[in-house]
Amino acid sequence: MPLQRMDNVGIVVDDLPATIEFFRELGLELEGEATVEGEWAERVTGLRDMRVEIAMMRTPDGHSRLELSRFLTPSPVADHRNAPVNALGYLRIMFAVDDIDETLARLRKRGAELVGEVVQYENVYRLCYIRGPEGLLIGLAQELG
Repeated sequence: MPLQRMDNVGIVVDDLPATIEFFRELGLELEGEATVEGEWAERVTGLRDMRVEIAMMRTPDGHSRLELSRFLTPSPVADHRNAPVNALGYLRIMFAVDDIDETLARLRKRGAELVGEVVQYENVYRLCYIRGPEGLLIGLAQELG
């Protein structure tokens, strides 16, 4: 059977409320929040005594979702938040936006910092990377013309 679709991308965070607000400012919608624990969750993750708060966020087009997780137990074991874009296993998320300058202005109010600079790729895209809450690396792409 062929792949149907990607369900979501997951990110582990420390400050769940601030991260939710950042992604709301970007334009994602909060679908819901829950606490996940129990045998079934431990079996699927391989973590014992797992208890995690999650928030599921959806892009405005309804096609993509972002799962934000804050582990209560066990504690996170590694911190990759400030790793550069070429770090092994590191994840960045790229979002398409209508106006990159306006989006940057809004996100800077939520603590976003431009990594390098806004660049133009031929006459196709304007692109940049930002550091969002907790140092998360996020790409923004504005399609031109």
